[in-house]
Amino acid sequence: MKKLILFGPPGAGKGTFSGQIKLVLPDIIHISTGDIFRENLKNETPLGIKARSYMDKGELVPDDVTIEMVRDRLNREDVIKNGYILDGFPRTISQAKALTSITDIDLLLLLEVPRELIIKRILGRYSCSSCGKLYNKFTLLPKVEGVCDTCGSEIKFQQRSDDNEEALKNRLDAYEENAEPIIKYYDETGKVKKVNAENTLKFTEKDIKKIIEI
Repeated sequence: MKKLILFGPPGAGKGTFSGQIKLVLPDIIHISTGDIFRENLKNETPLGIKARSYMDKGELVPDDVTIEMVRDRLNREDVIKNGYILDGFPRTISQAKALTSITDIDLLLLLEVPRELIIKRILGRYSCSSCGKLYNKFTLLPKVEGVCDTCGSEIKFQQRSDDNEEALKNRLDAYEENAEPIIKYYDETGKVKKVNAENTLKFTEKDIKKIIEI
């Protein structure tokens, strides 16, 4: 059983890499903060209602609410039995310290990607509106231009509203500012492992096992 944090900037490929880990550890539970929020909001849990009260006012959800959502998810039977890949948490040093009070981790996998590649990944991404398959105008075009590989629907490049260069620069700057103390916090316990994430799809099963130390 492994308890892992996937850590890296927007566009580092955390979702892709977690999928590769699950090929080696199929029962491990992938937990993203986005999924936790959506679940609590959809089910109108007490924490979800609390979070919505801030969101409806256009305010950030406080750390203590997010931490309690994560605590609840990590204490469920499937996670206790099979371990976890935590994606999107912690985002601040206070969240990192709170996580230590909830669980011990085996490794923080720090996905490292050059900034110019991140910009290409994010500013070039788009998806099929019919089936959701992801593409990238720089790195992953459909086999036939304008036609989805999966469902055959007509597709065209259309950026998400938050995928513009200025917004991306702000997101990357914010990540770097918050990441430094978190990385230092876990580095002091010897739990940080750096991963070159320029092309994680090239990793073999043996590579993945070596990275996650099994």
